[in-house]
Amino acid sequence: VQLVESGGGLVQPGGSLTLSCAASGFDFTTYTMSWDRQLPGKERELVAGISGAINSIDYADFARSRFAISRDIDKNTVYLQMNSLKPEDTAVYYCFAYGTWGQGTQVTVSS
Repeated sequence: VQLVESGGGLVQPGGSLTLSCAASGFDFTTYTMSWDRQLPGKERELVAGISGAINSIDYADFARSRFAISRDIDKNTVYLQMNSLKPEDTAVYYCFAYGTWGQGTQVTVSS
């Protein structure tokens, strides 16, 4: 099982980023996949999740109106579109599925 995140970087407040998580080694369509984040000095927290079989989606309250999770089955990839980014969104963002974490991608929101 392998999860490889990409798309992080430095963005100004109010800007947007799209994170990608390329998955391999398991049935992508069956398992729930999630994006989580870890702010400096804080516990890792759920950002958004998308279930495998029924494609239901759930968001943390802080993400509900600004972030969007989606997946491309043909590419075995899950995306996290993040809009209206705030400095408090600065964190390492991780992809999680099948009991496995990706390596994380740093998102820094700063002017």
